[in-house]
Amino acid sequence: MKLVIASNNAKKRAEIAAILTHPGLEPVPAAETRFVDVVEDGLTFAENARKKAEAFAMANGMPALADDSGLCVEALNGAPGVYSSRYAGEHASDEDNYRKLLAEMRSISDRRASFVCALHLAFPDGCPPLTACGRVDGEILAQPCGHQGFGYDPVFFCPELDKPFALATPEEKASVSHRGRALRQLLNILQAYV
Repeated sequence: MKLVIASNNAKKRAEIAAILTHPGLEPVPAAETRFVDVVEDGLTFAENARKKAEAFAMANGMPALADDSGLCVEALNGAPGVYSSRYAGEHASDEDNYRKLLAEMRSISDRRASFVCALHLAFPDGCPPLTACGRVDGEILAQPCGHQGFGYDPVFFCPELDKPFALATPEEKASVSHRGRALRQLLNILQAYV
C-alpha cells in the first residue's frame, strides 16, 4: 500500500519513514507528494493529526499518515503541548522553542515531562481511519545537551535510555520514543490492511 507522510517537516518525515519499514507499505517520496498547508488549530494532538491526514489524503488521492506530537511539561500544566512547534512564536526555530522552555523552567524543580504522539491514517475513499498514540516520559534538563534529533531533543532526558534524546542514535530514540511507539502500534493495526 502506498501512503503519503502528511508532514511539511522534512526531519519528521525522515524519522517516520525510517520507522515505517514494513513489507507491503511504501511511503511516497517527498518529490512525488502534493503538500498541503493545514492550520493546526485543534485542541488536541489527535485533532491536528486528523486534519492533516484528511487534507493530504484528499490532495494526493491516496492514504495519508499524519502525526501530531509535542512536549507536555507537568509543571507548566501540559504546555507547550499542541503549541510545541511554535512555542516561541509562529516562525520560531527549534532552539528558540527550547530556550523559551528553559527560561520558563529556570526556578522550577519539578522537571517531569512527556513526549506525546497521535497518529491518524486517513483514506481518500471513505474507509474508516486508523489511529494510534504513543508516549515517553522523561525530564527537562537545565541545559541543552547533544546535537542529534530535532525539536526539544537536546533538553529531554530519557530515563529508559539514560541519556538525552539528542545524544541517542536514531535507532535508540526510535526504540523508546513516542513516535516509535505510536508507529509500532499502528503497524500492528495495519497488519489486516496490507
